Amino acid sequence: MSRRSHMRVVFLLLAIVLAGYLAVSYFLVPELWLFHDDRRKVPLNPMVTSTAQGIAGDPINVGLVGSREQVIRAFSAAGWDAADKVTLRSSVDIGLSVVLDRPDLDAPVSPLFYEGRKQDLAFEKPVGHSADQRNHVRFWQTARPAEGDRPLWLGSASFDRGVGVSHDTGQITHHIGPDLDAERDLIIGDLDKAGQVASTYEIPGIGATKAGRNGGGDPYFTDGKVLVGVLGPAPGRSAEAAK
Repeated sequence: MSRRSHMRVVFLLLAIVLAGYLAVSYFLVPELWLFHDDRRKVPLNPMVTSTAQGIAGDPINVGLVGSREQVIRAFSAAGWDAADKVTLRSSVDIGLSVVLDRPDLDAPVSPLFYEGRKQDLAFEKPVGHSADQRNHVRFWQTARPAEGDRPLWLGSASFDRGVGVSHDTGQITHHIGPDLDAERDLIIGDLDKAGQVASTYEIPGIGATKAGRNGGGDPYFTDGKVLVGVLGPAPGRSAEAAK
């Protein structure tokens, strides 16, 4: 067999293995897993997001009060980047970022669903040189306004500690760090340091949880509270100075 023919056989075998992995991890296993562990589908806590399959995802743990423009401007001022939508191109870019240890400041985040729809906004702040580790948060604008008829955004914040495979399906995913409260506090703290938060308050969330498990099978713990930041100039700080 010639070297060229040998290489063709190798590439063909690799293609077959890759196709088999994709078929098993992204189509067969999710269906078998849902059938086996259907009890995790219902009922969902109203303060918990869900995956596209209806499995409980990350809990709601952070909130913001302000317009869409204020939210985007606040994260920009705090040094966070808006996340890309998940496309073939963005998925390839984040893969190369991890493998080659190079930056991907607007790497996509996977979709989670709250109140029947996927996130409206998502932001991230990388840790290190690549998208392997990052602070990130998804936000949904709720149908209920906050005091003063300003929009209320509820979000799910977690720390991506590294890329791996899902404990449940074998799909490639980010694994989250277990301390969700630390990530929640980091986000509000960053926005506050940037002069974007006028005040904060707490609302009930999922409730104290020591052995939570998200849609990828990652464990987490939380005090179960949602920390809400009201966007605007901090007390004693003029609007012009906060820009």
